[in-house]
Formats: sequence, structure tokens, C-alpha cells
Amino acid sequence: MSPRCTSGTSYARKKILVPNVKQFASHLKIREDGKRRIYDGWAAQKAITAPQTNLPKKIIKTSRHGEGDIKRFIQNIEWKNLWHFGKKPLVITLIVLTIILAVIPPITYLTFVWDLGSKESIITKKSAGILLLDRNNQPFFSFYEARGKKNISFDMIPQYTKQAVIATEDKDFYKHPGLSARGIIRALLVDITKEEISQGGSTITQQLVKNTLLSQDRNLLRKYQEAVLALEVDRRFSKDDILEMYLNTVYFGEGSFGIENAAETYFDKPAMKLTLAESALLAGLLPAPSAYSPISGDKEMALRRQKLVLEQMKKLGIITQDQQLLAEQEKLQFAPQETGLNVTAPHFALMVKDELIKKYGEQKVARSGYVIQTTIDLKLQKSAEKIVKDQVGRLAQNNVGNGAAIVMNPRTGEILTLVGSNDWQDEKQGKINMVLSPRQPGSSFKPIVYAKAFDQRIVTPATIIEDKPVTFPDGYKPKNYDGKYHGNIPVRFALANSLNIPAVLVLERVGVRNAADMANRLGITTIKDPSIYGLSMVLGSVEVPLIELTGAYGAFANGGNKVTPSSILTVTDKRGNIIYKYQQQTNRVLDPAVAYLITDILSDNKARADTFGSALTISRTAAVKTGTTD
Repeated sequence: MSPRCTSGTSYARKKILVPNVKQFASHLKIREDGKRRIYDGWAAQKAITAPQTNLPKKIIKTSRHGEGDIKRFIQNIEWKNLWHFGKKPLVITLIVLTIILAVIPPITYLTFVWDLGSKESIITKKSAGILLLDRNNQPFFSFYEARGKKNISFDMIPQYTKQAVIATEDKDFYKHPGLSARGIIRALLVDITKEEISQGGSTITQQLVKNTLLSQDRNLLRKYQEAVLALEVDRRFSKDDILEMYLNTVYFGEGSFGIENAAETYFDKPAMKLTLAESALLAGLLPAPSAYSPISGDKEMALRRQKLVLEQMKKLGIITQDQQLLAEQEKLQFAPQETGLNVTAPHFALMVKDELIKKYGEQKVARSGYVIQTTIDLKLQKSAEKIVKDQVGRLAQNNVGNGAAIVMNPRTGEILTLVGSNDWQDEKQGKINMVLSPRQPGSSFKPIVYAKAFDQRIVTPATIIEDKPVTFPDGYKPKNYDGKYHGNIPVRFALANSLNIPAVLVLERVGVRNAADMANRLGITTIKDPSIYGLSMVLGSVEVPLIELTGAYGAFANGGNKVTPSSILTVTDKRGNIIYKYQQQTNRVLDPAVAYLITDILSDNKARADTFGSALTISRTAAVKTGTTD
């Protein structure tokens, strides 16, 4: 839209006199009265209201759909006019930066550097772990409880252990002044592009500072404080002292803070007796101790990480190729462990822990002292665990050996109950969270295909469809579960009774790719290449995690609105500050009318009575869909 002249003078107008005023204002991020707008100084007014004779020769076309990217925008700016255009905001910005630079350094010095403490005080800092509460603030589990933390001197740590950690975490440790310029630049570049502080690139000194001296915040101020403290720690302590402090405080997983505890936990021996192979394995755990743990995590990944550390040590000339091969061939003897968690909702607790690690990093979470209010309802959880166990027992004669369940509020996405397996103590499959593991959903996938058919107006619940023997060109011959055929029937009857042949005929008209698109819109992420599936997709030949399938059904119940599943309500730090609060994220993914039709059919007791009888008749209206898979 052409700029409007506010004075009484009549001017000839042209479309845009500056490189897209709205983009320019947004780029400068000038705010006034809570709204983003262009600064109305004399230069801006002059540019907007100038007569045609004074217009710049270069007229810039606006981009209606974001086609003008940042590069083109910068190229088109009249840089000689930039100072006049935004002179006042630039001055204000410089003043603010000057104040910040004048205030932050002394505050940082007085708060942290002045009271840095001795080597002993840093080593003995207590790690607080995390506590999980249910939605009603009832505690049900804690993680990262230190196992009688033991500290040892630098001389008692094997040389191979020190070298393995340096090789994998900070190969220039003995060369830099506490900071790595290359690492900082790499981290800043990633942080700027992501618009958040999350990138690593930290030296051992920086990791020590983060783990023992600073809060767990992620922002530019904390990065600055980390850098200042790293330089001061490097100035005040010797490199050997810094490495000693690091190895006595870093988290190795399984509740083990420090190398001595790690050696006892994993190998049932003191650190001074660790071999090269054992040292390399422990060093390889540091980036993700829980995930790489050979005890409760991925043992194969732990061994692959060990080989990477040994390869790096050989590459740096620390060990020879013969030493590397001998270490790789050494058969590691891991210490016997307790049988495992004996708590309510163990799979849910581990899922929450994994989410925290992804958000904050494990080294931070392990010593954070966070109190997590989760979405789970413990009373409902205990009922669900009993129901799953009873049902699996009842169906044991049908070769059913495991079960899982999830209860989710479709309007908020909050997970109220999560049972990952029938028996947590089962050595073979008890630790696998079947709610998160992709499985074939069977006929429970049918409503997704019917939703696409309704959405495209291919069929309606009243459309008559044939249920009779059919053979497709590729030889595929679908059959109904009961082996019967029902002739001409309405779609409502076909879906409510989960008949296979009508469902396949509907998918043929919808198209596999379109059905996959609907599944993706509803939050199912495992269908990446529709071309590998045939018409059997509608019968559940794809693999889908139960949590994603539940989220898809939640969109049906929520009027076509998909809500991201959530397990965490709040995160409170050890000072009592709420640092995270769940904000519901809702997306309209389906026509509300289509969502209503699917829900109405699945809750129609009369329509499904032909196949299911009265077994699913309950005291309240409930939308139900079964699914069977091998």
C-alpha cells in the first residue's frame, strides 16, 4: 500500500521509497508502546512524504511472501541514509551497551571471581540431583543422587585416564588460557543462527566453571560470566589442579560424580587401577552419560564411543596402534548392579529425565537441584498399571506377553498416565518403553484414512460402499476379520465395525500418499516414504509409536486441533525460581466437521454392535477403536 501523506500538500506518490519500511522497522526492532513500528524521526518522515521529484532513482519492490531474503534486503539498503534514518535509536543502543559494559564486569568480579574459593571447596561442592512430583505435588522419584562421593588427588588418577579425557574433551587443554577461540567462534555462529545459547565448544576449564560455579541459565550474560571465570580459574590454578577438580566433579552417569565413584560403579575398582580400555570407555561417556551407559543405557554405543576415544588418542600420538588394538580387544568386566528402579511410573520418569537432558544438558541437570512438577496423576497411574497387568495376564493364552497404556488430555496434551510395559523387572522387554517404540497399529489406523476421505469429500458417513470379495491388480486380496461379507453398507457401519475390505477400497480412492500426508498432519512422524507402502497401510502395516497415535486421536476429540504431548508442567530451580512453565501449543490440522464425524462414528454403540456386541457399552459416551497386530 502506498504511504499516506499527513500534511495538506499534494504530492505525487510512488509505491515504496525505502527498502520495505515494515521489514526495515522489524529489522531494527524498534519498539514503542509495546508495538513494533518504524521510528518517526524527521528522516523517516522526509523519506515517506517526499515529493516525486526528490525520490531516489532506485525503487525497491516489496516481497509479499517473504521472497526477499536477508541478503537481497541488505543489498538494497541505501546505506548512506542509514545513519539519518535511525540515528536516535542507534545512539540509545550505544548508551545502553556502554552502561552494560560498565556494570557487568565489576558485578561479575564481585559475585564470582572475588569469592572463587580454593581447589578443595570447588571439588567438594554438593550435587543436588532432581526430584519429580506428580501433578498434585506428590513426589515419586529422584535422579542423580550422589553415591557417597569420593575425591582423590591428581597423583592417584592414572595417566591414561587423564589423557583419554583430554583427548576427547579438550585436546589443547595444556595450551590455551582457559578458553578456545576456535570453540567460541563456532559456538557463537551456531547460537546466532539458532537465536539461542545452546552450542558446546567448551574447554575443560569452561566445563568445570559451568558444572561447579554458575547457574544453569542459557543466555549471553551467563556465557560472558563463564568466559571471565574460565580465564580467572586458569590464571589462579595450575593446569593439573584444574584437571584434578574436573575429574573429581564431572558426572559419569549411574549416580557417579567424579572418577573414583565412576571406577567403582562401572568396574568395582578404585580409579588408580583403571586400565587404558576402561579409561577410554569412561571418557567416552562424558557427552551423554545416561545414553552411553553400558549398564542402563546403550552398551553397544558405549563400546563404539570407547573405540572413538582410543582412535583419537592414537591420532594425537598418545598411544601406539598396538596399544589401541590391545585395548579394543580387552574384555571389560562390569560391576554387578541393582535390579533397577522399583518405583511407580519408571518409564514416565525416564522419559521426563530424557526431556530435561535434551533441554539443559546432562551435566547441568545432574547437579541442578531442579524440582519437576510433571503432568502425571499418581492415583490414575497406579490404576492403569494394574489394568495393564491384569489384561496381559488374561490374554496370556493368546500369546500376549506385554502391554502398554497412555492417557492424555486431548485439549491440553498433558500425559496423565504412561505405562511403558507390563513388568519393569522383566529382563527381556520390561525396560523398553512400548509407548515410545513404533509398532504396527492394526485397524486403529483406519480412522486416519477415513478422515482424509471425509476431508477430500470422497465419501461421507452415509456413502454406500461394497463389502464383497475383491482382488487388486497386484494380486492383493484383503479379507475381513470375521471372514464374512456384508454387501452394500454405509461408511458409518464399515468404520464402526472395523471392516477391512471397505477400508481398503476407501484408501484406493484417497491414495496412499494423501493418507500418509494426513497421518503426518496429525503428528505421526514415522511415515517418511509413502511409496514403500501399499493398500495394506489402512490395515496398519505402518509402524507408529503409541504416543503419536494417541495424539492423532486427540486431534479428533479436540475438534481438529492437535496439541503437542507434554510430560512437564513446571521446572523450579534450587532457589525456588520457576525457570520453565508449560505453554500449550495447539495447531489446527483438521476440519472440525471431519473431526466431529470421526468421533461420532467411533462413539456410536448401535453402529458397532454388529461386530462388537455390547462389550463396549459403558455408562458414558466414549469413542473407541480397536487394532490388532502380530
